[in-house]
Amino acid sequence: MSFDIICFDCDSTLSKIEGIDELARREGLGAEMARLTNAAMNGEVKLEAVYGQRLSAIRPNKQSINWLAEAYIAERVDGVEEVFAELLALGKTVHIVSGGLRQAILPLAKYLGLPEEQVHAVDVYFNEDGSYQDFDENSPLARNGGKAEICRQLLKPNAKLVMVGDGNTDMEAKQAGAYVVGFGGVVDRAIVRELADVYCPESNLKAVLTYVL
Repeated sequence: MSFDIICFDCDSTLSKIEGIDELARREGLGAEMARLTNAAMNGEVKLEAVYGQRLSAIRPNKQSINWLAEAYIAERVDGVEEVFAELLALGKTVHIVSGGLRQAILPLAKYLGLPEEQVHAVDVYFNEDGSYQDFDENSPLARNGGKAEICRQLLKPNAKLVMVGDGNTDMEAKQAGAYVVGFGGVVDRAIVRELADVYCPESNLKAVLTYVL
């Protein structure tokens, strides 16, 4: 099956890290935040129940967001450059659809040749001095069902859309008629193995090309 629109999650899919957990670790809150992230990605709690809670505890400033942006690129998944280069060369429409923080993901997207308007993530707001103010609480990507909502917006008539990701929120894209490739190359989640249309356990992202082209 060949797809026209290919959407990727970011954390534990394009990059080996979970951005919010890295920010938490930097503030000495790592274990508690990682537990909340895993609970949401395994479908044990609703994303909206932990999203604001995590950010209120971490309060990431501009400096820490820039630090995370560098970490996303440094920890990118094997094969990611080749995957994006091949898909873009074939004229495929590629998007990043993530519950992560948009300002931290944009540099990785640029590195992979993707324009800003094809990055869908949660905006974070800062005060004039660069300290944390808030996040976009209205973003669908900060709650369960948000990825399905974005996929519905991206799906064009007579086009086929695929979502590639590692977590329960990625599986929700099926509600929008998306085909879902579960990527287990960084984190192997039982719920993703169970719910994905096809599961890719290989650590190199190039393995997903078999399923999307």
